[in-house]
Amino acid sequence: MKKRLVSALVMGTMIVGTLAGCGSSSSSPSAAKASSDAAVASGSGTAAAADVASEDENTLSVYAWDKNFNIPALQAAEKAYQKKNPDFKLNIIEQSQSSDVENAITLAASAGDYSTLPDIVLFQDHYIHKFVTDYPDAWQDINDISINWDDFSQEKISYSTINDKHYGVPVDNGTVIAAYRTDLLEQAGYTIDDLKGCTWDKFDEIGKKVYETTGKYLLCMDGDGNDLPYMMMQAEGQSQFKDGKVNLTDNETFKKVIETIVKLQQDNVLYLANDWSDYTNQAIQGDMVAGVINGNWIIPTIEQVSDNSGKWEITTMPTLEGGDGYASNGGSSLYITSNCQKKDLAEDFLAYTFGGGDGATETYDDALTNGGVITTYAPASKSDVYNKGVAFFNNTPIYSQIVEMGTHVPVVEQSDFHYPTRTQVAAAIQNIIGGADVDSSLKDAQDQVEFQMEDASASTSN
Repeated sequence: MKKRLVSALVMGTMIVGTLAGCGSSSSSPSAAKASSDAAVASGSGTAAAADVASEDENTLSVYAWDKNFNIPALQAAEKAYQKKNPDFKLNIIEQSQSSDVENAITLAASAGDYSTLPDIVLFQDHYIHKFVTDYPDAWQDINDISINWDDFSQEKISYSTINDKHYGVPVDNGTVIAAYRTDLLEQAGYTIDDLKGCTWDKFDEIGKKVYETTGKYLLCMDGDGNDLPYMMMQAEGQSQFKDGKVNLTDNETFKKVIETIVKLQQDNVLYLANDWSDYTNQAIQGDMVAGVINGNWIIPTIEQVSDNSGKWEITTMPTLEGGDGYASNGGSSLYITSNCQKKDLAEDFLAYTFGGGDGATETYDDALTNGGVITTYAPASKSDVYNKGVAFFNNTPIYSQIVEMGTHVPVVEQSDFHYPTRTQVAAAIQNIIGGADVDSSLKDAQDQVEFQMEDASASTSN
């Protein structure tokens, strides 16, 4: 029981940031945590009630969330696979948010009964390692699946490869884009080429001139759920973790990243929004900024301002010493549960569609067209759909560009405590901006994360 409660509590503290970025409906940490805790307390998940079992040998059931993003991708895969198996049916059981799937796994494990699970679940990348580790009996590995893993972003694959076994098939692409308003850059005397892989010092210089000239910030970020430190570190090929432990205080690169963020804010180059709504609705859509750096899932948010069509372009991130910076933020993959009695069918379906088989091009083209889902499957970038110019982004083929960028994202050490660390680091940044000492603020953040790690370890061992 303690193990189950710990998992639910950790989910509650970690879940909100990725939900906002990946199309979930939860909008606050308290709401997400309340959902998770309530599910555990009541013994019933928030997942939609449905009969997950099917005796039909050609039907697979799947839990997924977001009717405008992930579900159109699954419908595209179903349609593509029906070219091979006309009798095939994918029973998509819609969830209101990603935490519904996590609750379903947690509750099934606590009951010792995985028969309540569907054949396949869509699962967030940053959470899967913990769930496979905590509940190994909930999953089936797919080491024997017919997929050439070298065709995918290795950073993406690193999440679903656990103890040298493959568990998941990628769906989307979290590759970070640095997107800028070229019209505002031009007013300040710059082009997007001046920002491609520049140093953060140069970025600061350009940003100050943009603010002085246009009154716009060159960058914005949700100050409450701050993803910027993680992305900046990954662009340097480094992590906030080392050998399974949080690594903030003895990490010179991380300290430089934090000092850079603070300087950008103080120079009116970075706007730190109060919350996610302020970030998306006021900063990006409210015409406060000349640039955005985040996972490419932020594109639909940028595109909401139709008057700015043709004025945006994308490129790579800055780095501390200069050179193209690559990172990824957010994303999910598909996993076969232990309740799946038709593993051969499930593997063939996944391999044929999302896995790069004969139906991959149709699947990914359709998923992009109808759901805005971009893949990390490199060969997909060669299709006409991926190479079509996007009017909003000055008719540049940004989708093939993003897939190519994804192949360069470095693999860095991940942790089950990614989101608790993000929360503590965001608080440290706010404290430093308020005048607190950098070293002591980072030590406080590290102490808080270490306490959570120790507490979770002690609880799960009892």
